[in-house]
Amino acid sequence: MKVLQVITGLAAGGAEQQLRLLLRHLPDHHRCEVAVLTEPGTVAAGIRADGTPVHHLAMRGNRDPAAVPRLTGLIRRGGYDLVHTHLYRACLYGRLAARLAGVRAIVATEHSLLDGRIEGRPTTPAVRALYLAAERLGSTTVAVSAEVEGRLAAWGVPPHRLHLLPNGIDAARHTRPTASRAALRQTLRAELGLPQQAHVVGGVGRLVPGKRFQVLVDALALLTARRAAREPWLLLVGDGPERAALQRRARLAGVGHRTVLTGERDDVPDLLTAMDVLAAPSTRETFGLAVLEGLAAGLPVRYTCCPALAALPPEAAPGALRLPSDAAAYADALGPPPGRRPAALPQPPAVHHYAIARVAAELGALYDRLATT
Repeated sequence: MKVLQVITGLAAGGAEQQLRLLLRHLPDHHRCEVAVLTEPGTVAAGIRADGTPVHHLAMRGNRDPAAVPRLTGLIRRGGYDLVHTHLYRACLYGRLAARLAGVRAIVATEHSLLDGRIEGRPTTPAVRALYLAAERLGSTTVAVSAEVEGRLAAWGVPPHRLHLLPNGIDAARHTRPTASRAALRQTLRAELGLPQQAHVVGGVGRLVPGKRFQVLVDALALLTARRAAREPWLLLVGDGPERAALQRRARLAGVGHRTVLTGERDDVPDLLTAMDVLAAPSTRETFGLAVLEGLAAGLPVRYTCCPALAALPPEAAPGALRLPSDAAAYADALGPPPGRRPAALPQPPAVHHYAIARVAAELGALYDRLATT
């Protein structure tokens, strides 16, 4: 079966990394290619390096009707059996182009639908109406969590067109022998300018207001004032429009020299080894993939919202602690433990529950079912 994955952009982000992970684990009889509408960043380079072709549609802005015939032509020439779209703009353009090209098996994954917002844009009546009109052109809409599934149903997407399939995580990528993990940690800390003995608080995600990384900057300032034996540092992995504001906030709080922003990176599993604890102060998430990645890497995790964990019993993630999203609460929970730095925690049941192999196998079965109906 030949499948075209259509996505809005391929800069580093949760949906983009999830697509790359799925491409690595889908059953072999699904031969995939990728079409990216705009911004083919580090994830596009990674997908190509993995051996999957990536087509760049060179879309100009949110409204570029010329992208529809370009994408339609690509689908016709490629002879794809199924088209799978990801993210709002790609879902609009991709479903329409697939229909115009004569493809009837069309899947869309809804990665980022929150109350009142979809991928950062307000869900106005016009946005919702356009979304629902495009949804009817497809076959099935995949929701990455029960919360997303419920919101889509409330919008009016018929239940028989919805399929709940959570994001997946590759636990093996986060599993390293103790010695190699220690060596990688030492190398990365030297590369990033982090002292080898520092207590490093980490955050992973797009630098956008919704991630609330300013809470971690303020918590770092509070921790610094307590003068712990191991000085605290903050390592933020990701890029986005809030980068300059976060740097300015850190400088004004007197912790700019101990705040490291890596920018866009595609080696998150490696970078997690440089951290001592992962913090996720966002109050609104559709899944919470960064939290699971932290747990897979053997880190204690402090978080505010993670639907992936909310769906499981507390014993599924004993290393995770839920907190209110304020600086004082995070400062109290992020301080260095007394004595020597503890070893990596074992991967908890939550990580194995969301194993990418299982998720990819279920998605492949959905592809097979839709392509034969």
